[in-house]
Amino acid sequence: MEWYKEDFVVSDDKDRIILEDVSKLLATTYWASNRAIETIEKSINNSLSFGLYFNGKQVGFARVVTDKAVFSWILDVVIDDNYRAKGLGKWLMECIIEHPEIKYTAFAIATSDAHDFYKNFNFKDNVCMTKPILSK
Repeated sequence: MEWYKEDFVVSDDKDRIILEDVSKLLATTYWASNRAIETIEKSINNSLSFGLYFNGKQVGFARVVTDKAVFSWILDVVIDDNYRAKGLGKWLMECIIEHPEIKYTAFAIATSDAHDFYKNFNFKDNVCMTKPILSK
């Protein structure tokens, strides 16, 4: 599935993900700065993974560990420093939360520094559910 906004694309196609770019993005984070590329690849393959692209260049990433029925854990949300403060993180999160395979699940996330950002999506505290489980 793909979403478009100006020259940007969010895609859940794992074949589009540029592993080396994701590794570089995660290396800038406090939670995954030392994560091995083999571990990153395995986590992508075993998650619903999202790439954010600008003219074919990967500038963002996120993934969701989910059962696609009840629960979804959002992880590794990261935007390239050069593309921050453009609303792209918010858009990426909106695409994730509205993804048809998981939109009816309860979501959780953990963060040490982005509480204000995630409050925009009704997350509270450090680990939180954003919405009740709904039926299709």
